[in-house]
Amino acid sequence: MQSSTSSEDTQSSLFKDSLARRVLAQPGLHGQSDAQTDTDILDDFTSYLADEAWPSRPSALREATYESRESIPDVDELSLDNVPTSFADTLVSYGLAEDEESAQLFLRKALLDYVVDACAPPPVWSKTRTTECEICERAVPLTYHHLIPREVHDKALKKKWHPESMLNSVAWLCRPCHSVVHQVASNEVLAKEFYTVELLLAREDIQKWRKYAAKQRWGVWRG
Repeated sequence: MQSSTSSEDTQSSLFKDSLARRVLAQPGLHGQSDAQTDTDILDDFTSYLADEAWPSRPSALREATYESRESIPDVDELSLDNVPTSFADTLVSYGLAEDEESAQLFLRKALLDYVVDACAPPPVWSKTRTTECEICERAVPLTYHHLIPREVHDKALKKKWHPESMLNSVAWLCRPCHSVVHQVASNEVLAKEFYTVELLLAREDIQKWRKYAAKQRWGVWRG
């Protein structure tokens, strides 16, 4: 089940990514020596900026989703006066802004980018098809697994486990992996706790199965 905390963690990550893209569009940070150092510096730098600017944003903005897009405040009209001065000071000291006004413009553009990402419509799930099973990674005939099983769609909506736009999300699995998923948990538990491939792969039993299945030749029984 998607909690408000996990949802906001996702949104804050989107905001951090928006800041990172804006930073990369500017002249590079000083003192970099190699690609790994660049990555580490960018991660630390944007984490700091996000920690400074994110908590003071309106909750409607921090919790922005496709479903709530109509209630999100207009970023162009949003007051940024309560952003800590350290945010602007940092941008200025690193040459990413000339003054407080340009630092606020930098932030506003990053927020606009964030809203676009956070409010993007869900994918057309049939077009997410992969060429390999998303569990065992074998290039074999695939089936689609409803990550939120259809049998519990009505209950998922009624109890607000997931937004309607996510009900038809699917994972592309080979038949053996698909069968294993339905063996390890009930449809209700799958819907509430294992509604992404990542969550499924976090299970120890699925990991053990994955390692076994990855070594098996498709359609060959070793007796």
